[in-house]
Amino acid sequence: MDPFKAHLNKFITVTDEEYTSIVSFFTVMEVKKKQTLMLEGEICRNMYFVVKGCLRKFFINEKGVENTTQFAIENWWITDTFAYERQQQTDFNIQSVEHSTILVIDFRNQELLFAKHPAMERYFRIIYQRAYAASERKLRYLSEFSREELYIHFSTLYPWFIQRIPQYLVASFLGFTPEYLSEIKSKLRS
Repeated sequence: MDPFKAHLNKFITVTDEEYTSIVSFFTVMEVKKKQTLMLEGEICRNMYFVVKGCLRKFFINEKGVENTTQFAIENWWITDTFAYERQQQTDFNIQSVEHSTILVIDFRNQELLFAKHPAMERYFRIIYQRAYAASERKLRYLSEFSREELYIHFSTLYPWFIQRIPQYLVASFLGFTPEYLSEIKSKLRS
């Protein structure tokens, strides 16, 4: 799990001995493409760190349409933060987009981790601050940009998502139908 150690060291300093202890609080999990990790209505017990692969968080609206709210690729976390922090039922689903290797920690183990390694509280504070800032930006972009501008902005900022993630999921994340995304892409090519 060296990628996780390298990731941690971007935010806090972790010795080899500390890392061995830190990682012992996590479970390593291999997940198949399209494997479900969390279902709407379940108690949100876990946070997931992507070592390799891609996960997504989504909900299904009243019309039965999936709405992707978040992707997580290498070195990114994903959970329903609200439900996880309160150990309540989630309104979301989490599913793998690709075959993935992930680290899983539950709420109880996270609390034990913080007690043994206080620097991990600092790490998670920084991670949460960055996630919150990203959410604020996404909200601004959704209200400020036209749909075409939103796609151009997203594809410029995150070109690897456009190449890596199926287009119907990119459309779902941006709030488009797959057909509308195809129209935008055709328009931009001409």
